[in-house]
Amino acid sequence: MSLMINEECIACDACREECPNEAIDEGDPYYIIDPELCTECYGFYDEPACLSVCPVDAIVSDPDNIESLEELKFKYSQIHKEN
Repeated sequence: MSLMINEECIACDACREECPNEAIDEGDPYYIIDPELCTECYGFYDEPACLSVCPVDAIVSDPDNIESLEELKFKYSQIHKEN
């Protein structure tokens, strides 16, 4: 499942720098995660990097984008396929 950023976000930019898929962008009033790009860091880290750097715990599971590990693997392969 992809992640989402809730209203607790303080727009500190810490999560955006950590995202290997560049799925996090500035929003108004808080940052947003593109569910089409979020793989929960599958293929990069054992757990989502954004979760570990968020100082206010504003990043949570997105109930509207529930994905299995197989779906995350497929999404990763599509985002990072070699040309």
